[in-house]
Amino acid sequence: METVPEILRRLRANPKGVRFADLAGICDRFFGEPRQQGSSHRVYRMPWPGDPRVNIQNDRGMAKAYQVRQVIRAIERLEGM
Repeated sequence: METVPEILRRLRANPKGVRFADLAGICDRFFGEPRQQGSSHRVYRMPWPGDPRVNIQNDRGMAKAYQVRQVIRAIERLEGM
């Protein structure tokens, strides 16, 4: 089983080839439970002001690349706090 740093390294290396379940697991670990969990979307609340959310979408089992990059930026910002 992959560790969190290994998964993050894989996300950074290839944001286009990420399974939605992997990204959702990382988001749950870093951001807690989503405030909204619909059929294809999960919305996570961020602890900073402005646009305090990260939205990820299930696209036939895969995560969208721009959303993977958005999650990586949010994790980096969260770790820098």
